[in-house]
Amino acid sequence: LRHRTGSSGVTNGFSPSSTRPQLTALHAEAFGSNAGPSRDRGPASERFVSSAVGDMASSNKPMEIGTVGALTLSVASSVSIVIVNKYLISTLGYRYVTFLTALHMLVTVGALRVAARSGWLEPKSIDRGALLRFSILNGVSIGFLNLSLGFNSVGFYQMTKLAIIPCTVAIQTMFYAKQFSARVKGSLAVLLGGVAVATVTDLELNTIGSMMSICAVVTTCVSQIWTNTMQKTYGVSSTQLLHAASPYMALTLGFISVPLDGFLVGGSPLYYEYSAPVVFVAALTCAIAVAVNFSTFLVIGKCDAVTYQVLGHLKTMLVLMFGFVALNNPVAGKNILGIAIALAGMVAYGVAENADKKAAEQKGGGSVLPVTGNSSANGGAR
Repeated sequence: LRHRTGSSGVTNGFSPSSTRPQLTALHAEAFGSNAGPSRDRGPASERFVSSAVGDMASSNKPMEIGTVGALTLSVASSVSIVIVNKYLISTLGYRYVTFLTALHMLVTVGALRVAARSGWLEPKSIDRGALLRFSILNGVSIGFLNLSLGFNSVGFYQMTKLAIIPCTVAIQTMFYAKQFSARVKGSLAVLLGGVAVATVTDLELNTIGSMMSICAVVTTCVSQIWTNTMQKTYGVSSTQLLHAASPYMALTLGFISVPLDGFLVGGSPLYYEYSAPVVFVAALTCAIAVAVNFSTFLVIGKCDAVTYQVLGHLKTMLVLMFGFVALNNPVAGKNILGIAIALAGMVAYGVAENADKKAAEQKGGGSVLPVTGNSSANGGAR
């Protein structure tokens, strides 16, 4: 979902000059980063992961795991789905990415219903109006991310993804009274600079594409912030929130996917001739997507939207490195330099976040950044 992948990085081998053929392939990598597409839409070294741990507390509720487990699951599932999506789109030629995202969410709905009936999770009611707003915003953000990729060059689209972190920081500072220290902001700047060096190519601008990008950034930021605040507001776990919201999210994505994919790539997923390999690989992505969607809500609930975006950029770097090592994608010196800078920024972010948390605890206050203190399943502020 992040597809929220999310959340994800640029895959070498796609020419920026041919916008139509590449937009869905690149967008599939967004599954890893944003829930939905960081879509293009999702994750640091062991040092970063360990520094994000507040107290390794696990919830007493079933299906709740600790912060390290959540981060690990998010990285592993998101990188896996990016690789499988890339095969489905680039090799098998299936390009209806938004429709595939809707199928991912639909399978997640079914899986969570089975889990609830089996007693693995306890459903909890949430205000329907809030759920509708939250679900529609998530679906709309995926649509805007796809449109941003469709109307912009690949390089500008990557810059759009990079803008999500500073926008999230700004929104949380202005509207949620959250404080970010200078060292945290500095580490984020290093991270974003490294990702830009590693992934950004051209920066062709146009009015419609810029508007789509602005809408994509704002809706993605707000939807991810709401993922965290709704868990606290209604005292629900990440699994309970996903259980309640996923049917509305699936409906929203189903409603927009057919016309949007038809506009972006032509044809219709409803009339596509599905071969056995396409069905098999698509089903595999749906299975992995359950873990992606679950871990997305879990990470944002236990940490926050900024940490989730940092994790998403780790996924980008891992996907790039996978392409260089396993797929023999061409690698340039700036790619290696950018990856190194980005990883250094992630480590610095983890260290700064942990230091701020300890300083806040010593002063008897709350954490500057919402690293897990009490399980989000309890709905308490960290």
